Amino acid sequence: MKAILIVYNQAHSEKVEFMLDRLEIRGFTQWTEVYGRGSDNGDPHMGTHTWPESNAATLTVVEDDIVDVVLEKVKKLDAVNEEIGVRAFVWDILKSV
Repeated sequence: MKAILIVYNQAHSEKVEFMLDRLEIRGFTQWTEVYGRGSDNGDPHMGTHTWPESNAATLTVVEDDIVDVVLEKVKKLDAVNEEIGVRAFVWDILKSV
């Protein structure tokens, strides 16, 4: 199993949830106010007067065979509006209860 953390501008919240629904990924955890800045480009999203936007994040744990499908969907979502930004990170889940 793999964990996928998807971090995105809050403007993409409904699109990320729709993507998970379409892929029949039921389980996830969301954080609605996440602050930071990208490592390559883009403006900081800090929820402040100077940098008013904020991000959200969704964590889901899926079977290995769906990971590439999710990453491709995230890549397509990012391509629609690269200035807003969507990123996904994957790591192994060794055990769970």
